[in-house]
Amino acid sequence: MNEKTLRVLEFAKIKEQLLAQASSSLGREKIDELQPMTDTASVVQALQETTEARAIYRTESFPLQGLIDVRPSLRRALLGATLQPEDLLEIAAVCACSRRAHQFFGKKAENYPLLSSYGQQLVVCRELEESIDSAISEFGDVKDSASSTLRKIRNDIRTLQSRLKQRLDTMVRSPAVQKFLQEPIVTVRNDRYVVPVKQEYRGQVPGIIHDQSASGATLFVEPMAVVEINNDLRRKEAEEEQEIERILGELSLEVQAAAPMLQKNLALLAQLDLAMAKGKLSYLQKATAPLINESGYLHLKNARHPLLQPETVVPSTVYLGKDFNVLLITGPNTGGKTVTLKTVGLLALMAQAGLHIPADEGSEMAVFQQIFADIGDEQSIEQNLSTFSSHMTNIIEITQRADHQSLVLLDELGAGTDPIEGAALAMSIIDYLHGLGCRLVATTHYSELKLYAYQTPGVQNANVEFDVETLQPTYRLRIGLPGKSNAFEIASRLGLGEHLIDNARGYLTGEQLRVEDLLRQLEVSRQEAWADRSEAQVLRRQAAAKAAELDKRLQAVQREEEKIIERAKQEARSLVQRYRQEMDQLLAELKQTIERVKADSVKEAAQVAETARRKMHRLQDEVAPSLAAATPKITPAQVAPDRDFQAGDTVLVKHLGQRGTLLDDPTEAGEVQVQLGALRLTCRLDQLEKLAVEERDNKRTSFQMINRSRSRVPLELDLRGQTVDEALLRVDKYLDDASVAGMKSVSIIHGKGTGVLRNAVREFISKHGHVLSYRFGGPAEGGTGVTIVELK
Repeated sequence: MNEKTLRVLEFAKIKEQLLAQASSSLGREKIDELQPMTDTASVVQALQETTEARAIYRTESFPLQGLIDVRPSLRRALLGATLQPEDLLEIAAVCACSRRAHQFFGKKAENYPLLSSYGQQLVVCRELEESIDSAISEFGDVKDSASSTLRKIRNDIRTLQSRLKQRLDTMVRSPAVQKFLQEPIVTVRNDRYVVPVKQEYRGQVPGIIHDQSASGATLFVEPMAVVEINNDLRRKEAEEEQEIERILGELSLEVQAAAPMLQKNLALLAQLDLAMAKGKLSYLQKATAPLINESGYLHLKNARHPLLQPETVVPSTVYLGKDFNVLLITGPNTGGKTVTLKTVGLLALMAQAGLHIPADEGSEMAVFQQIFADIGDEQSIEQNLSTFSSHMTNIIEITQRADHQSLVLLDELGAGTDPIEGAALAMSIIDYLHGLGCRLVATTHYSELKLYAYQTPGVQNANVEFDVETLQPTYRLRIGLPGKSNAFEIASRLGLGEHLIDNARGYLTGEQLRVEDLLRQLEVSRQEAWADRSEAQVLRRQAAAKAAELDKRLQAVQREEEKIIERAKQEARSLVQRYRQEMDQLLAELKQTIERVKADSVKEAAQVAETARRKMHRLQDEVAPSLAAATPKITPAQVAPDRDFQAGDTVLVKHLGQRGTLLDDPTEAGEVQVQLGALRLTCRLDQLEKLAVEERDNKRTSFQMINRSRSRVPLELDLRGQTVDEALLRVDKYLDDASVAGMKSVSIIHGKGTGVLRNAVREFISKHGHVLSYRFGGPAEGGTGVTIVELK
């Protein structure tokens, strides 16, 4: 790829952002080498790496800890050198990193097929990793357990050190010797244990002098009594060094044998580090993977320059390569033309380097063999080059090297010379590059090029918007219309006299005025079309939102209706089952009574009981369907003619087919609270019909139900032998039934035991809505094994 293009489009700054995401020096080295590729298959593979790495970064924790560049250590091992403990620890860390990465991708092969193919190539050197870990501590010391010989030597060293210190400690504590010492301590000089002797008493402590203080007042003497022990200690330390050297040598030989596999692992881990860095950058830039084609088509949707602040950058949509191959962008200075040019070029480089681009999903990018850019002013005083000359030098090189697989970016084409000649020269250059089949994006100020784009097939106008009211550019790119200079409008807004502006218009040719009028009309039409389109989009979104809201409300109503029906059926089934159980119990009691009467009346009584049982079951079977319906159907005759609702009215909830009672008067919004059995709903008035239902029928039915309920609720509830959860469920239901039955006092038997069940029940009762008060039973009521509950 053209080095000048990489520099002009600032590709190096993208690599700097990428370097910050790498985990190791190996990954950073791969990033330094990163260049845009020209092979389509390689580009697609590199983009796939980034896509999978981004998915890992978002959802997983990838194990790259311990990735260290150990290539110098491996080279030394291959040459037969003995590695130091620190080198071996780094190699063990790389082995562990390879093992973890191999295991990670072994479990995720289906999710990340490309990166998993790298991970599965990693060689697991578990034996080498364990050998190093068992011999070298995390602090870089050779462990005693590295060999039995080393353990014995170090035990001997510790024994000798202990004997030596003991003998010297005895000496320094001796009153006969202490007067000759500067301090009663034992220290080390030249790896030998010594005592500090005063200069004037050096003859009083026989031994070998190893050192003296800076003032000369103290001599560090190794007493003759410990010389032999010190000698033995030195020999053992020498043996220790030899054994350590032998152990390190053996480990180095293991590293030497595994060096080719480790070098391959390092290369694979470096590639994985590069991929993860690309994935992280993609996530941070909110970038996407472009679709790659080989047809030279480029379509960037809401593309953003990656080096500008995301909060301030204005996205641009750019496309070329299908209906046209040349895009001419016009507009005011500082309007964003050059930024658009750089965005197209830089995103093309990023895509061909395997990086995601900051643009919307579905953006497309071609793979170009060459990307050329002539952007900025590179005039040189030393080379005697003007602005025009520097541009021409670059363009000459481009015309010599470009072909149909090239992307060419030209900024201010033809600028820096006479406008008429510059425009003619610009059209000639565009003709030539267009004839080659290049994809060309150029910026210009020349009006002649606007007409040229209209008249030339395969060339399209574009402009960056300028707000005449605020005199500020909007930075939005519009393809299909050329830009206006807006010189007269800007001058007028700034206060230049209208007579001067009118006079200036008089110097324009008729052709120029027609072009300006055409551009003005096109701009007005475009704005009207854009406003209509925006309004249509708003209306469409509002309609979609309203439809979604209505659908949501309908689903909620249907769900509520299903819940009400199911609850009614469950209550009916429960009621029938309770009737049946109570009647069976009554029959059992009746049979027990029969057994106590005379034998000759038993048969007759049994027949009576059985007849009663059949009648009761038949009655229950007849009652069950009506209970399942839960609420009687409302006939048209029952619907009241007026729709003036007020609290206490009986109404039909039409969408549920249920009858209820209004709890309050309707609100201004046309909504009202309706009581449906145990359920309270908020309904609109158009969902209700007022009913003419006899209130006394309801009262009579309620009274009969309460009396029947009271006869079925026992005066006490026995919870003994049950778990806390089972007991609390029974207590809750029992208190509800007792309250509905109108009972004022009930007894709950929980027993004494450990007190767990008792405490749980009393705590639950204290928060229950039906409970007025509660207390333990008296001596005749069961004491603390029973709780007496007073109901509201």
